[in-house]
Amino acid sequence: MANLQVKKIPDELHERLRRHAREHNCTMSAVVLSAIERELSRAEWRERLVQRPRTDLGIPAADLLQAERTQRERENE
Repeated sequence: MANLQVKKIPDELHERLRRHAREHNCTMSAVVLSAIERELSRAEWRERLVQRPRTDLGIPAADLLQAERTQRERENE
């Protein structure tokens, strides 16, 4: 397994990391590894998203959302 060292972490960030690890009963390494995994997963998801073909709904998506909200409000009256 490889090692990774992070240098020059601002004191405030280091303390936040230490506090988070302590509050979640885990190591600082576990918190950092989890954060790295989440960020890489997000980046991979964004890459897949931009490769999807575009869909033309014929009207702006915001208009569709507003119409749905209006319909829900009427149903809940």
